[in-house]
Amino acid sequence: MFNTTLTNATRFGRAVNLATALGLAIAVPATAMAADKTLTIYTYDAFAADWGPAPGIEKAFEETCECDVQFIATDSSIGALRKVQLEGDQTKADIVLGLDTNIAEAARETGLFIEHNAEVSSLTLPTGEWTDNTFLPFDYSYFAFVYNKDNVAEPPASFEALMAMPDDFKIVIQDPRSSTPGLGLLLWVQEAYGDKAMDVWKSLAPKIVTVTKGWSDAYGLFLKDEADMVLSYTTSPAYHDIAEDDQRFASAAFDEGHYLQIEVAAIVGSSKNKELSQEFMQFMLSDTVQDIIPTTNWVYPATTTANGIPEGFKKLHLPETSLLIDGVEVEKNRTAWIDQWVETLGQ
Repeated sequence: MFNTTLTNATRFGRAVNLATALGLAIAVPATAMAADKTLTIYTYDAFAADWGPAPGIEKAFEETCECDVQFIATDSSIGALRKVQLEGDQTKADIVLGLDTNIAEAARETGLFIEHNAEVSSLTLPTGEWTDNTFLPFDYSYFAFVYNKDNVAEPPASFEALMAMPDDFKIVIQDPRSSTPGLGLLLWVQEAYGDKAMDVWKSLAPKIVTVTKGWSDAYGLFLKDEADMVLSYTTSPAYHDIAEDDQRFASAAFDEGHYLQIEVAAIVGSSKNKELSQEFMQFMLSDTVQDIIPTTNWVYPATTTANGIPEGFKKLHLPETSLLIDGVEVEKNRTAWIDQWVETLGQ
């Protein structure tokens, strides 16, 4: 198939050259014009990394779309959203990928995104039926503190236990203003403790080594043993197990339950490739992409594929209690909760 396509393209190129030489007008076939289309996707750095999902997804979609897919990385998905906001109608982005349900309402209120119109009956999310036609889910996981079993023999089993750990026990987290995991932790504490949430933060403050802008920086510090635990996901240990054959890492199971993160993508309204963008959104739910997700983004796929999840994922802690605040309520209170967090931690 590849060789045939290449031959046809070569023949077409020669025909154009001949017509040009003869001074003739020539109509460009639609298939050739499609090959010149560029689908630009803003996302976060870990997704676009060489080891992330983007390279495999890009290759697979380009084999079907006769287009050029370009992933543009920012330090976080919130950063990707802000980039589109700043660029406005002049943005190159066709799609923003990697927002989650906690920030989706803020994104919706910008008026920058349009309906994806994807068929979503294949979705198998913990929340059940999906009815949002603007934001399309493509994976999910649960926030958790990850630790190295060689360094932490008895991990805390709740926020209360974490607060009670010795003073030299250190954690690294992400900023809720710039990071979806950071916002997820803020909401996790808020949902679990309500009016007492800031008391929890006051107790945790002495144990926080640093607050990073995004997930990658935080996890990197943890791997350098700069902290005993890092805010990440229940699925993060699967990376070490499957990719590195390293069973030292685990996520701490918390009695309060764990906050669910559902990652979503959305089409930018100013996109000049709306039809192509819609094709890509549907492609995100294909078995091809959903089988790429677990062992590149190290989270659960949003659908159940024929291959199923890798064996390494079946060893992971699956929370008995799943926490999630409705997106509308998050947007209503997000600024106030973040302001309280900033004041409490002196950030």
